[in-house]
Formats: sequence, structure tokens, C-alpha cells
Amino acid sequence: MKRNEFLKTTGILTGGIVLNKFAYASGMLAGYTSQRPPLAKRHFYSKSVEAMIKEFKKNVKNPELGWLFENCFPNTLDTTVYFEMKGNKPDSYIITGDIDAMWLRDSSAQVWPYLPEINKDRPLKDLVAGLINRQTQYILKDPYANAFYKDENKLGEWKTDETTMLPGVHERKWEIDSLCYPIRLAYHYWKTSKDQSPFDEEWVKAIRLTLKVFKEQQRKDNLGPYHFRRETLKPTDTLPMMGYGFPVKPNGLICSMFRPSDDATIYPFLIPSNFFAVVSLKQAAIMLKEIHQQNSLAQELNDLASEVASAIQEHAIVKHPKYGEMYAFEINGMGSYNLMDDANVPSLVSLPYLDAVEPSDPIYINTRNYCLSEDNPFYFKGKAAAGVGGPHVGQDMVWPLGIIMRGLTSTNDQEIKESIQLLMKTHADTGFVHESFHKDDATNFTRKWFAWANTIFGEFLWKIYQEKPHLLKV
Repeated sequence: MKRNEFLKTTGILTGGIVLNKFAYASGMLAGYTSQRPPLAKRHFYSKSVEAMIKEFKKNVKNPELGWLFENCFPNTLDTTVYFEMKGNKPDSYIITGDIDAMWLRDSSAQVWPYLPEINKDRPLKDLVAGLINRQTQYILKDPYANAFYKDENKLGEWKTDETTMLPGVHERKWEIDSLCYPIRLAYHYWKTSKDQSPFDEEWVKAIRLTLKVFKEQQRKDNLGPYHFRRETLKPTDTLPMMGYGFPVKPNGLICSMFRPSDDATIYPFLIPSNFFAVVSLKQAAIMLKEIHQQNSLAQELNDLASEVASAIQEHAIVKHPKYGEMYAFEINGMGSYNLMDDANVPSLVSLPYLDAVEPSDPIYINTRNYCLSEDNPFYFKGKAAAGVGGPHVGQDMVWPLGIIMRGLTSTNDQEIKESIQLLMKTHADTGFVHESFHKDDATNFTRKWFAWANTIFGEFLWKIYQEKPHLLKV
């Protein structure tokens, strides 16, 4: 129900509204009724997350922000989690929202904002450990796949794709970040909790397999084993050149045949994802040395990280006539490059969020200025909002994820505040953010239920609440 419809049906008029503390505390103030499922229908309960919601709503005086935080921050837990114990090991299957499949990327990002609470909330800690356990098994099943089913025997809608499709695999689009996100989650779970139980020999095998795939996709000697073609009218859903993508000249970078949007790359050296790989390889190396004393394997990971980092600096920096030295989005190692940014993470704007660069890095600042301008072909500006989109859902569609990431990576208070204001005015009275919306009309949106976007919006609001609460006075 939209807020204006609620106002009409309840007979609350704009004049003479009496605001009472009980109405706000129960989630109903001037039409801001909770959009969460009833308690009995929620998939997972976290006392810590509920306490965070209560604290935020108590101390943030803007009722709409309180309402949005209450709806969005727990959306992953409320609607997408399937948790169980398998023997003595936790197991978590987490769907992305309106698609009954688990992406390695999305599932990691969806639980990421809850990590700081795991030492105070054992069920929440088990949930994250269970996700790490399941991700390990998925990587061992097929390290080139990006999304999987809970039923390991299920054949899905993409079963006819021309690639090595296995039962239980939803989609087999090779994306570097699909192997980076599980490492990011594992590393920070371990650093936060000190718990080593998910990092057994199976996990070590998954790291070895990750290293093998990354080296294969450097394509130094041959094209490697991965190829992919789909019969489709959408060119970004398939790969040219017999399924191997456009050619590259090997230079130490890793090929990613698809972007984190699940769209095909143009030039396979996708720079944001290579940045992410450098961070992830170093994190995995630290864990292998400290938990397993696997010094040799750790050195291999660090060596590859150094090689990729050097290649980025040597090959991925271009000179723009307006912005100066900046990072390209994609390159092919033969002098061709693609200047753009996409709202999905990893993106160029998101690099500080992923600990890949410092926000003060001059080349990053130049890159950011380009990406958040209309010189970026996928930055759309209209009556409703301006922000980064991407090819995935088409022209003029702004992604809330891009606005959120702009705010999360900003060091400018005014920019952070503007990002919050944009998100408040473009949720189309639903109480949730969406995959995308039209630049001129926020009610023209895609995906009512996209848990990653909702949860990271909650992450953004909580970060500002903790660090700069005055910016929530909007």
C-alpha cells in the first residue's frame, strides 16, 4: 500500500496529526507501516539485528529513515535465508530475492553488514559460518559457476547453455568476483570471530582451486578450459568467438568473461574485478599461513597478487583529456580500453569499499569524478535522480546500488547527505530500494525484491548513524 493510499484509508489528514511515541515504536507513524513479514513467517531471527533496528529508530528522528532501515536492513534475514545444521556443521542457503538461486557474490554481500554483530549473537555467527561452508562446496563443485541451487540435482532454466553445465548449477557465467567475495567474507569472519572451524581441508582445496582458475584465466599459454554460449536475443548474455570472448594479449591480468552484473565483458581484463582479486589473494594468503601454516601456497597467492597489481598499474591507467590519469573499466592488453562504470560491485567507484585503493588516491579521485559524470555512458540524469546504471536493464535506468556505493565511498558530507536524500525520494513509496528505476520516474522500477540492495542500504544508513549521525537529519 502506498503512503497516500494509507492516509486516505485510515482517515489521517495532513492537518492535526497527533504523533505519539507508541505509534512510532510499533512501526506506524503517518503511514510508515512496517513492510516486514509477520514474525512467524520470517526466515531467520537475530536479536542483535532487532536491537540495531530499535536503536536506530529511537535515535534517528526522521520517521521515514527509521521505516526504511527497519524494512531494508533485515530483508536478507527475513526473506532469503534457509538455515539448518548438517550433522555438527551449520549450513546456509541464501537466495538473492526473487530468483530461487544462490549467487556466490550476492550471498556474501547480503550477510556482510551483519558481521560486526556475530560475537554477540551465536545464531547469527552460525548463519555466516554456514554460508562459508556452503560456498566452499559450491566452489569445489564448479569454480567457474556464479550461481547454484539448493537441490544439487536440479536442472534449471539455463541447462541448455553451451558450457559444462552440471546439475545443481543455476548459471555458469565466469566472473572473477564470484571467487573473491567468499574470501572477503571468510577473512573478515575469521578476523572478527577468531573461529577457524569453517576453514578445514575442504576450504583449503577451494582456495587451491581458486588459484588454479585465476592462473588459467590469465591465458598465458592458451584460452583455458572455460567457454560459454547461450541462445539468446540479448548479446550481453553470451560470449563471441566460439564462447571464449574477444581476444586478449596476456599481461598478468585475469580474464573475467562476465561482469558482476552478469553481463558479458567487452574486453576481458575487467579492472575493478582484478583489483578485487589482488585484495582477496592477499587475504587468503594470510589465512593459509596463520591457520594452516601453508607457507608455500600462501606465497603462490601473494606472488599472483603482486603480478596482477603490477599489471594494473602498467596497463590499466589511461590519460583522459578532461580527467587526467584514471583507471579504465576494461582493457584487452593490446591498447584498446573501455571507459565506463557499472553500478554493480566491484565497480571503479567501489574500490575503496573493497579495500583496493585509498579514497585519497589521486588516480582513484580522477576515476571517480569521471564515473559520477555524464561522460560515463552509464551515468543517467533525469527528473527523479542522477546516478550510475549499466547495460543490464538498459538505457536511463539508475541503480540504487550505485547511489549507495557513492555514499559509502564518499568523504564529502554533502555528497553523503545527497545520496541519502536521493534514496529516500526514489523508493516509490514501497519502503524498499530496487534493482533500478527510471531516471525520470522512480515508480518505473525493476525487481520488487532484491535483498542485496536492501541490505546494503541498511549498511549505509548504519554506517552514517555510527560515524556521522548529523547527516541523517534530512
